[in-house]
Amino acid sequence: MDILGPRGQPLVIILGEGHREELFLYTKVALDYFISINEISNHALPIAPAIHLLPASTNLLRFPGKIEIYSSEMGEKLIISDTGNNRILVTDIHGNIEHVIGGYNPGYKDGNFKETKFNAPQGTCVLNEMIYVADNENHAIRKIDLRKQTVTTVAGTGKQGHDYKGGKFGTDQTLSSPWDVTIYHYNSGKATVPILLIAIAGTHQIWALFLEDTIWWKNKLYKAGTCVAIVGNGQEGNRNNSYPHAASLAQPSGLTISQEYNVAFFADSESSSIRQIHLEDGKVSTLCGADKNPQNLHDFGDIDGTRHTAKLQHPLGITWNSAQQKIYIADTYNHKIKKVDLAGNCKTLYGVGKPSDMFSFDEPSGLVINSSGETLFVADTNNHSIRKIDLKNKTISSISFVLLIEDDDNVNEEYTFDTLINANGGKLTISFEIIFEGDLKLNSEAPQKWSLSLPKDTWMAKSLSGSLTTPTSIHIPKGSECNDLRFILDIITCNINECTPKKILVVFKVQQNVDGPRTVTEHKKIIIKK
Repeated sequence: MDILGPRGQPLVIILGEGHREELFLYTKVALDYFISINEISNHALPIAPAIHLLPASTNLLRFPGKIEIYSSEMGEKLIISDTGNNRILVTDIHGNIEHVIGGYNPGYKDGNFKETKFNAPQGTCVLNEMIYVADNENHAIRKIDLRKQTVTTVAGTGKQGHDYKGGKFGTDQTLSSPWDVTIYHYNSGKATVPILLIAIAGTHQIWALFLEDTIWWKNKLYKAGTCVAIVGNGQEGNRNNSYPHAASLAQPSGLTISQEYNVAFFADSESSSIRQIHLEDGKVSTLCGADKNPQNLHDFGDIDGTRHTAKLQHPLGITWNSAQQKIYIADTYNHKIKKVDLAGNCKTLYGVGKPSDMFSFDEPSGLVINSSGETLFVADTNNHSIRKIDLKNKTISSISFVLLIEDDDNVNEEYTFDTLINANGGKLTISFEIIFEGDLKLNSEAPQKWSLSLPKDTWMAKSLSGSLTTPTSIHIPKGSECNDLRFILDIITCNINECTPKKILVVFKVQQNVDGPRTVTEHKKIIIKK
């Protein structure tokens, strides 16, 4: 993090996380100084959250961060971390949604799929119909039970910790920005024991949550539920070592396992490298990228090559292709998909090196290979899309998702209106006017939008989304029942101190009968009191 002065001059650089007190100290001193020389303005700055810059339609992913795949009795399923919407989606490989878990508003709550809350979830993995989630900004590991359709917390307290050792049980153990998870099946000689490995970006470490009583490195016994640091000394760096706690990592953000080689590979984002943990003893080494100098975290680039001659830039995603014996990399800041073999030979496969939505990529952050090793699914984060890459035919396509309209729990206010139209069908034109009571107003510099959900496929609309000032027309076919026409108004409101996004659900109950008019115009005033 760079702290800049009012004229853009650099004041201090802070690396990594866990510098809260230093940040407050530097900021206070800088403010006092620049106020004393009259270089600080006190005028308010309206916020413009990135989430509000997206199109109004609710039928979109928002900054999907990770993607996972698993085999069920009903075929292969995708698990999508819809990070910007604070939810997990479970779909088939064609994009048909089977479960929506959590949603829109961030929070920290266990419960059923509708009431549970996440906060910017990232990596997931599956064990026996249980999905483990790195709930990043809740600093917790959550478990989704697909059979019971419930979510529970299995590690973390919901608050960021600064513990570099761990060793406590489950929800007594604090964590710091978990970014990815994977299951390692450890062969103890007597049985195969699952261990949940966690990429902890905040303290630059790899942790383990022991799901069963396990005797592991140096014959140490870990009781079921123990959550402990296993690799990394907590200091940000690129230092390899034969002793796992002597190695230094730099914001590990992606994890994958090669069971056949007994190795965990991880995307070490701040060192711009792919590194590996030899799971028989914890030895850490570099596969490709980075610099030989363990203190140099700025040796990034976009170069195909071998080991240290290959250059990446802040890779966040990684997956092991067992069929090809290769690792696929989401080279995030280079907007590319690359692959590397076990000798460290790294090669670009897809992407043009700059943001694009035309089947290139814009900061892809997660990826996963299917069981045959022939199809790669990519979380194309800043394009708000999931891409499907056919590795055999070398084609790229987008998966289309039709997400559910916002649940009532995810909106700030709800309004319901009745309208009547002829049983033989007709045209309904709708527009909105926002009226405030109190000191609220619309942010004139931010887009104000609506999106529409039609009750049936036979209903047609001029547009399913648009600007708040633009009316829309709906063509309603012949019918006799009452149907709900649902709008989401996606707006930014401001008072003298701050600006806040709001979602407003507007439901038109459209009744059709023989006495109704064929053409109806509805201009609705939406009064917001707070």
